[in-house]
Amino acid sequence: MMQVKNLTITNIKDMSLICDDISFSVVNGQRLAVIGEEGNGKSTLLKAIHDIDLIKGYASYSGEIIKNGLKTGLLPQELDYEEHIKSIAEYFCGCDGFFDFTPKELSNAAYGLGLDTGFFYSEEKVGSLSGGEKVKLKILKLIIENPDILLLDEPSNDIDMDTMIYVERFIKNCGKPVIYISHDERLVENTANCILHMERLRRKTIPRATFSGIGYSEYIERRLYGIKRQESNAKKEYSEFKKKEEKFLKIQQKVESSQNRVSRQDPFTAALLKKKMHTVKSMEKRLEKEKSGLLERPDYEEAVNIKFTGNRVPAGKKIVDMYLDSLSVGEKVLSKDIRLLITGSQKVCITGRNGSGKTTLLKAVAAEIKRIRGINTFYMPQDYMEGLENKASAVEYLSENDSDRGRIMSFLGSMNFTADEMRRSIDSLSGGQKAKLFFIKIALNSYDVLILDEPTRNFSAMSNIEIRRVLKEFKGTLICVSHDRKFIDEVCDKVYVLDQNGLTEKYN
Repeated sequence: MMQVKNLTITNIKDMSLICDDISFSVVNGQRLAVIGEEGNGKSTLLKAIHDIDLIKGYASYSGEIIKNGLKTGLLPQELDYEEHIKSIAEYFCGCDGFFDFTPKELSNAAYGLGLDTGFFYSEEKVGSLSGGEKVKLKILKLIIENPDILLLDEPSNDIDMDTMIYVERFIKNCGKPVIYISHDERLVENTANCILHMERLRRKTIPRATFSGIGYSEYIERRLYGIKRQESNAKKEYSEFKKKEEKFLKIQQKVESSQNRVSRQDPFTAALLKKKMHTVKSMEKRLEKEKSGLLERPDYEEAVNIKFTGNRVPAGKKIVDMYLDSLSVGEKVLSKDIRLLITGSQKVCITGRNGSGKTTLLKAVAAEIKRIRGINTFYMPQDYMEGLENKASAVEYLSENDSDRGRIMSFLGSMNFTADEMRRSIDSLSGGQKAKLFFIKIALNSYDVLILDEPTRNFSAMSNIEIRRVLKEFKGTLICVSHDRKFIDEVCDKVYVLDQNGLTEKYN
C-alpha cells in the first residue's frame, strides 16, 4: 500500500497553494483517476509521488508520501530534450531491465501496441515520432521497468483507437495500483474505480481535493445531485429567513416610529415602548445568529463556458474537393490515392493509426481551403506553439487593439483564467490553457470553417462536455482529427479512416 498523508504543495514563485492537505492511499487493484480543470496541479501531484525532486525547482511541500519500499513508474506528459535527441534504440537500452527481456517477451509487448520487435532497435530519433508513437514508447518503457505502482499522466493523448483500447485493458488488468490523469471521458468511465477530484475555488485561490471510492459516472452523478440539493436547500433557507427578516423590520420600524411620537407627558407608554424595543433587540440578535448558521450555497469549480457564432455554410457549397496521389513526410510515403469531398456545414472527423499521416493531411486540407476566396477559416494545430506567440500574454495574443481588452478579459474569465494567468507569457501556461486560447479566438470571431487537430485532448473530462456541445452547435463546417470516442459519437456526422491506401468512410 502507498499512502499520501496531509500533502501540501506550494508554488515558490508566488506562494500560492497548488494542493492543500491531500490524503489518500492506494492498494493493488485500485485505479485512481485524478480529475479536475487544467492547471489545478494534477501533474505536479504525480511528479511529487514519483520523485519529490521533480518539483523542487518550482514548489515546496509538507506532509508525507509513504511508499513502503514500492517502486513507482511515471509516464510523463512530455519527454525531455535529452530523450528527444536519442535514437529509439538508445532510449530503450537506457531502460532498467531491458536486457533481461527475451526477444519473445519484447515481441509480445510491442505486438500489443501495434508495433513490431524492430521498433526497439530503430535508429530513428525519438523526437521524430508522432504524438501517439511517443505515448507507445513511454508505455513500453513502463512495461520493461515493471514498477509496483503506475503513475500515468495523460496516457490517452494522441493515441489511436486500437491503442486506446489497449491502454484501457492495460489499466484494468495490470493488477497494480494505478494513479492516472486523463481527459478522455470514455477511458475514465471504463477504467476508474476511485476518483481524486482536484478543484480550485474562489477565483482559483483555494485548492480542494475530494477522494471518493466509486467510479467516475457515479461520482459525477452524486456530485451534481449534491450540488443541486444544496443549492435548493440553501435557497429555501434563505427565502424563509428573508420572510422573518422582513417581518422583524416591520416590527422594528413600528416600535421606532411609536417611540418618536410618544409624548414626554406619557411616561407609562414610553416605558412600555422601551420594553418592546428590548424585545426587538433580542429578536435582532437571534436573526443575526440564524443568518450566520444558514446553509451556504455550494462552493465548486465550474467547467468552461463558451459560445461560438459561426457562419452557416450553404449545403451545396464545396469546402474541400481534393485528390492526392500520395501523402508524404520527407521521402516517406504515408498514404496514397486520397480523395476527399466536404460540402456545406458537415462535421467531418479523420481518424486512423498513429503515424498514418492524419496531421499531415489536415495541414494539406487547410492549405487547400485557404486558396478559396470568401471562406473565413480557423486552424488549430496539434502542436499549439505553431499557432501561438510564445512570449506574448493571453490578452496580447487575443487583442487586436486596446479597446478589445475588456471583452477579451471577460472571455478569459469564462474559461477560468485568473487575472495573473491572463498576463503571463503563453509559454508558461498549461497545455489546456493554451488550447483554451484557440477556442476563445474562435468565439471572438465569426468563421465559416474550423480545422481542429485533436480539439478535446487537453480539456478536462467535465469541460469536454461543454466543448462537445459548442462544436456540435457550430453552424459552419468542422474538419478535425480526433480519437475521442465521445466527441466522434456526439459531434461528427461523417468519419473517415486514413491508412496507407487512402481514406475510407466509416459507417456505424
